[in-house]
Amino acid sequence: MPKAILTLSSKNYGAWALRGWLMAKLVRLDFIEKVISPDDPSMRAEMLLLSASMQVPSLDHEGVHVWDTLAMGEYLNEVKPKAGLLPADRAARSHCRAICGEMHSGFSALRASLPMNIKAHFPGFKIWSRAQTDIDRIVVIWQECLAQYGGPYLFGKKPGLADAMFAPVVTRFRTYDVKLDHACQAYSDAIMALPDMQEWVTSALAEPDEIDELDAEF
Repeated sequence: MPKAILTLSSKNYGAWALRGWLMAKLVRLDFIEKVISPDDPSMRAEMLLLSASMQVPSLDHEGVHVWDTLAMGEYLNEVKPKAGLLPADRAARSHCRAICGEMHSGFSALRASLPMNIKAHFPGFKIWSRAQTDIDRIVVIWQECLAQYGGPYLFGKKPGLADAMFAPVVTRFRTYDVKLDHACQAYSDAIMALPDMQEWVTSALAEPDEIDELDAEF
């Protein structure tokens, strides 16, 4: 059986790419990365927030093609159920799906004004009020999950689907110097310390700078 193929965009700028890639890593799926060119319209649409329906990242596995990131997470949970991408408890699983859905469809101000850029760091970055409202809501989500499930990850001792969905937010908070309370900072540190995240960051730092539009306003 050939390996799965995971199609990705930029590792420095690609928030959705990181989500899909990290999900696949967390379930230990054996896959080959296919990185599309920066000139590809699909990649630029994702990077510049011009597409309402992202088809990057996408997964090809055993004749199945999945492109929506949440659908990819559900698919991976089905093919690798023992990996625990979603919580085993029904109530926790429902909670997980709810906050993943909120991340998937919301926080547009955060996305627009604090784009993912792992290479960059902006100390004292002035945050737009609407983006701050998004940040405040994310902090509440993290605080509630960490208190209810005990951490260090959002649903307990193992990283899962929710952590993959919020991982790009963790990188944004570091890039734009967003101040966090102790619990949320510890959670952010735990995400960044994951070996898979370290692998992603290393690749992002080695990536050539080819998407000038994303850095123009800074």
